[in-house]
Amino acid sequence: QVQLVESGGGLVQAGGSLRLSCAASGLPFSSYTMGWFRQAPGKEREFVACIRQSGGILYGDSVKGRFTISGDNAKNTVYLQMNSLKPEDTAAYFCAATRATFLLQRPTRYEYWGQGTQVTVSS
Repeated sequence: QVQLVESGGGLVQAGGSLRLSCAASGLPFSSYTMGWFRQAPGKEREFVACIRQSGGILYGDSVKGRFTISGDNAKNTVYLQMNSLKPEDTAAYFCAATRATFLLQRPTRYEYWGQGTQVTVSS
């Protein structure tokens, strides 16, 4: 049974930082692309970042230069370091996994999802 469990969300002031973690189990972690998405109330799920099986990384335009994704194959965990947070970063953040190798910005490409962790950035 595949499980993705996010942690690390919380309340932070604008300009602050948070690090999200996603612990994966039940899948060959190194064979999957791991992604982060976010969804604010009333909005569509938005691509944040992903790290490919090959190590290649993609970022959404709104987080480039502020967020960093990384993975630890030994711990089956992917991280999202979020710096210079803005109120518009407020959302539920979801971890996802896929064996797909292209169109990775699309949520429909991902097979497995975590339950999400809330990030709230106050102004």
